[in-house]
Amino acid sequence: MDDLQSMFYPKSVAVFGSAGEGKLANVLIGRLLDGGMEKVFAVNPKGESVRSAEGYPSLLSIPGAVDMAVVAAPAKTVNDILEDCGRAGVKAAVIISSGFSEAGDADGEREIIATAKRHGIRFIGPNCAGMVCTHAKLTATLETAPPVGNISIISQSGAVGGAFMALSANDGVGIAKFVSYGNGGDLTVLELLRYLREDDKTRVIALYLETVPYGREFMRTVRAVCAVKPVVIVKSGRTNTGQRAALSHTGSMAGADAVCDAALRQCGAYRVDTLEDLFEVCKGFATLPPVSGRRLSIVTNSGGPGVMTVDKAEMSGLLIEETSDEVKDKLREFLPSFAGLRNPIDLTVEGTDEHYGKAAATALSENDSSVMLYIGTPYLKAMPIARGIVSAARETGKPIAAVMQVGSDIDESLACLRNEGIPCFQSGERAVSVIAAMAAYEETRLRASEPCIETVEPLGYAFSSDEGALLEPDAMALLRENGIPVPDFGFAKSEDEAVMFAEKIGFPVVVKVVSPDIIHKSDKGGVALGLSDEPKVRAAFRRMRDICEGEDFRGVVVYPMLKTGKEVIIGLTDDPTFGPVVVFGMGGIYTEVLRDITFRVAPVSEQQARDMIREIRMYPLLRGARGEAPIDELALARTIAAFSRLSSKYPDILEADLNPVFLYERGVMAVDARILGRQK
Repeated sequence: MDDLQSMFYPKSVAVFGSAGEGKLANVLIGRLLDGGMEKVFAVNPKGESVRSAEGYPSLLSIPGAVDMAVVAAPAKTVNDILEDCGRAGVKAAVIISSGFSEAGDADGEREIIATAKRHGIRFIGPNCAGMVCTHAKLTATLETAPPVGNISIISQSGAVGGAFMALSANDGVGIAKFVSYGNGGDLTVLELLRYLREDDKTRVIALYLETVPYGREFMRTVRAVCAVKPVVIVKSGRTNTGQRAALSHTGSMAGADAVCDAALRQCGAYRVDTLEDLFEVCKGFATLPPVSGRRLSIVTNSGGPGVMTVDKAEMSGLLIEETSDEVKDKLREFLPSFAGLRNPIDLTVEGTDEHYGKAAATALSENDSSVMLYIGTPYLKAMPIARGIVSAARETGKPIAAVMQVGSDIDESLACLRNEGIPCFQSGERAVSVIAAMAAYEETRLRASEPCIETVEPLGYAFSSDEGALLEPDAMALLRENGIPVPDFGFAKSEDEAVMFAEKIGFPVVVKVVSPDIIHKSDKGGVALGLSDEPKVRAAFRRMRDICEGEDFRGVVVYPMLKTGKEVIIGLTDDPTFGPVVVFGMGGIYTEVLRDITFRVAPVSEQQARDMIREIRMYPLLRGARGEAPIDELALARTIAAFSRLSSKYPDILEADLNPVFLYERGVMAVDARILGRQK
């Protein structure tokens, strides 16, 4: 943390690179001086000065101490510059120069990393757009200089970070820190996140990623940050084409987006789709008090926008409850008889500043937050309404998001709200999206003490050889040993054993072929259902043996004929970024047709498993629809959690699935299993 503190708060900066007009180093020096940095030096072979920044031919010729080096020189010179920094005691560097691993020169990047490490220099880059710390008057970037504020942004793309700061400047919402870490040769997103977690100037962290680095360590770091302050993320590369673009841009492989989305939610980050969404959600966190619940009141002077805001609010998970009789009586004391009181509270075009202020304050007595919409006309002043909104915010201390459109003094009115810390949005829909994000964060923060990934000690190995897949009886035995409900079964290697197990289990039974050469048993006639007596079991055994002619026949497995229930699938797969991932969704025909599935990075807790169950689209069917009995949700959650631990307990398990799992009113049963192993 001390290393980063000196990087973000330097007192003197040396900029390396050509000082000619329009050159990167020249522009960077201008940005530093314009931002208020007093001690700036220009280092270039000719020793040329730039404005008030004195020029020197080398770092070692500068009298006095230099805290930071900003390098915009050719890639081939960067290592020598770092060597000079080491001799001069410079401990922080921003390497804007490109031409390293992103351009195929991984050796050159490794060289500068080694040099910096040897001299104890921490650096950002290479191939980055620089950094900003507004509270230290540090603007070491080519991007837009933002106003001072409390949003910090870490961006894998300098251009995205620059666009974010441009939005910030246009909206008057300030930035605390900006870092474009480029190739991440030294300082990584993990270290930057840990620093910003402790930074008292940062209230919310915006993060733009093309790839998620370090998988599980990233998740644990974000979880720790989210216990203190929100992290809002744009992760690009959602589509296959987008993932290929991220690959070519960063030189890193992007994982499956559905898994990434689940991982980000699992660790408490709030993911948005666009740069505008990223900025507006951060704006809400930066300006509003915490949103402690989902009950929302809406005050409007126009019916249509109010209704659209309600629709978006409900789709976003907010609660638009009808105004209570008690509050309606209070509203009637000062609102005209034609005002709508149900929620939205519709003041109509005759709404005044007093109406707005009192209505919002009164409605907030039974709600957690409010969206206030004023759709004005060009010939009327909006400032009185702005003052009414300010009055409600001061009186209640609760979050109020404003929408102000049209008015003869609209710019002054928006400035008034902004100066009072009340964010304005282009529409009610955007405002409620921000409120919903803030409410979701507060719910997540309350659970931040729970680990986002369960810790499970490995037990050993599931496979005794490189067979590729466990035989079904071995797989079912492994499941049973790990607390996953499976039917009674017997592994019969002979006809007589098959009959013995059938009699022990009780007729009717199911007989399935056991052969490492037959994966899809039903397709080859390797499953016999509802066998009600000994002759049928014997005939089934002989048929199974016959279909394996020329194959490796090991025997049959005998099960009771179970009552069918609702079917789900539970799976384990291996993600290149996050490792083992547990999958849950509807089974049977729904698996392929609806793709109604959800993911978590494994292993998961029972509570996380419950969350998975409740977020699939078909959850109402499991809960009991049209008079049907609900399934045993607790038993299913325990089964998902137990199954998710297998990859951690047995590191040689690569993939596994239970399909189907029958769900009952009491209990669940995994009736088929497939477990694949890693190559040793």
